Amino acid sequence: MVNVLSIQSHVAYGHAGNASAVFPLQRLGVEVWPVHTVQFSNHTGYGAWQGRVFDGQAVEEVVTGIADRGVLGSCDAVLSGYLGSTDIGHAVVGSVAAVRAANPEAVYCCDPVIGDVGRGVFVRPGIPEFLRDVAVPVADVVTPNHYELELLSGSTTGSLASVKDAVAAVQALGPRVVVTTSLVAEDTPDDAVDLLASEGGRHYRVRTPRLDLSVNGAGDVIAALFLAHWLDTRSAADALGRAAASVHGLLRQTADAGSREILLVAAQQEYVSPTRTFPVEEV
Repeated sequence: MVNVLSIQSHVAYGHAGNASAVFPLQRLGVEVWPVHTVQFSNHTGYGAWQGRVFDGQAVEEVVTGIADRGVLGSCDAVLSGYLGSTDIGHAVVGSVAAVRAANPEAVYCCDPVIGDVGRGVFVRPGIPEFLRDVAVPVADVVTPNHYELELLSGSTTGSLASVKDAVAAVQALGPRVVVTTSLVAEDTPDDAVDLLASEGGRHYRVRTPRLDLSVNGAGDVIAALFLAHWLDTRSAADALGRAAASVHGLLRQTADAGSREILLVAAQQEYVSPTRTFPVEEV
C-alpha cells in the first residue's frame, strides 16, 4: 500500500488541487491523505466563488493530528501544488520534514505553481521566491510548466539544449527529477505539445497532439499521476509515458464533450488503461 499526503487547495464543484489529484491517485490504488489549504465553491477562474483560505497553522494542526495516529512512518510521499501564501508554504515544508523524520525514504513532489504563458505570474507576491529558495530545494520531484521552468532557472529557453540547461539549473537547487509540462521548444510542431522528464543527466520526451481546450486542474493531475508511477517504477521515463497517456485520454474526452471542467470521473479508465499511448524518446 502506497500512502501519499497531498496538501493542496480544494474546490467543491469541478476539479482543481486536491479535487483533481486525489481521485486519480485512488483509482491507481494509492491511499491519499488530503489536507486542504483552501475550501472554495469552485475554481477562481470563474471570476466568482465562495469559501475561505486556511492558514499555515490549520495545515499544521491537521498534519499533527495525523502524526498523533502514529502513521507518518508509513507515508511514502508528500505532494503539494498551488500555495496561497508563504505561510502555507512553510507549513508544507514543515510537514515534509515531519514525514521524513518518521520515514527517511519518503519523497516530496512539489508542483511549483507560479504562472503560465499568456497569463503571466498569477500567485501572490513572494510565492515565486519562496518556491525557488525554500520549497524546490527540499523537493525530490518538481513538475513546472515551461513558463515556470524559466522562472525557477532564471533563463529564457527556446531550443531543447537551452531547456536542458534550465532543467540542470533547477536540479542544482535540489530536486533529482524535473518534469517539464506544456513544453514548446523550437522543434515542437504547432499541432503538438511536449512533456520532458529529466533524471540523472538523461532527458525523456513524450509528444502528444495539441487539443483545443482550456481547462483548470490538468497540471494537478499530471503531477499526481507522475508521482504515483514514479513511486511504483522509480523510472522517470516509464512514469512520464504512463502519466502522459492518461492525461491525454482525460483531456481528449473532456475536449470531445466540450466541457469546461475536466471529466475526471467519467474518464477514470484512462488512469489504469489509457486508450492511446505515446512513445517515450530519449533526447
